[in-house]
Amino acid sequence: MNTINLLNTSNSHCFVYNTEKLKLEILGGIRIDTLDRMRATIKISKGEQSIRHNLDLYNDTQVDKLIRKTAEKLETGSVLAGKVIAELINQLEKYRLEELKSLGEKDTRVVLSEQERQVALDFLQAPDLLSLTNAYFGQSGVIGEENNRLLMYLIFISRKREQPLHVISLGASGMGKSHLQEKV
Repeated sequence: MNTINLLNTSNSHCFVYNTEKLKLEILGGIRIDTLDRMRATIKISKGEQSIRHNLDLYNDTQVDKLIRKTAEKLETGSVLAGKVIAELINQLEKYRLEELKSLGEKDTRVVLSEQERQVALDFLQAPDLLSLTNAYFGQSGVIGEENNRLLMYLIFISRKREQPLHVISLGASGMGKSHLQEKV
């Protein structure tokens, strides 16, 4: 099966990948700024029948589930479904890389005014820098967790070091582990 240019990206909100047997639509398009994952809402159709699924196309478990679901609900073989989905992923990868290349290397540096620069320097040279930083975390919506949020911040900024630190957040479901990480 020839897969060259089967991916139609003319509508940025709905990519269409048409094969002889299946039609796949990526609803909402695909993000190009996160190359480590490929989250997608996908609609797979065969004739009048269709299924919808939301998944990360780089997650083997989720893709295997989609293949099984497609084979079962649309009465296609799992080999065919797997091959079509793998080809779609390859086409989406090529699309994202081409889009990034066409955007070019934009200069993303932020240029501060002299006043902004002085405010930043004063903040960074404050004798109670960690206390001020921790207070800003509180203002951002992280209530409590003063020690954890500051420790997590220090670990996160170590990413630029030769040997960065790592953190594991343990706790029961719904305790706010992800919220804390996102806010920090």
